[in-house]
Amino acid sequence: MAVTAPPNAFIGRTELPTDAELVQALGAAKPVWDGLIAGLAAQHGVSGREWKCYSTKAGWALRLLRGKRTILWLSPCQGCFRAAFVLGDKALLAARHSRLSALAMRAFQQAERYPEGTGVRLLVKGPKDIPTVKKLAVAKLEN
Repeated sequence: MAVTAPPNAFIGRTELPTDAELVQALGAAKPVWDGLIAGLAAQHGVSGREWKCYSTKAGWALRLLRGKRTILWLSPCQGCFRAAFVLGDKALLAARHSRLSALAMRAFQQAERYPEGTGVRLLVKGPKDIPTVKKLAVAKLEN
């Protein structure tokens, strides 16, 4: 997991990526992507999904929701993906106390503060990165 990430795999695209294009972009990270989505849905009711592209310069991202509440964004990159959260103060405090890795803590230090919360972005390359993403999702869900 890293604080910075390669660019979104679908920059410049005006049309929603197909499943085949997503498989091609994510490569070996596709089962990790699928497992994270399925796990959050089964364990925490994060079952809403919505693809969004706010700008062709930013690319496409999958918004994961529980009800109408956005829990996190997944942005596909080449061979990996970025998980992005906007955490309120309570969720941020809970996440900091959930025994995150040093790399994740560095992401907190570099996170930007917005009126709606603190934006935390993590790069997911493989299964070892998923526990941290799930801890942040739980912190968001519970706070």
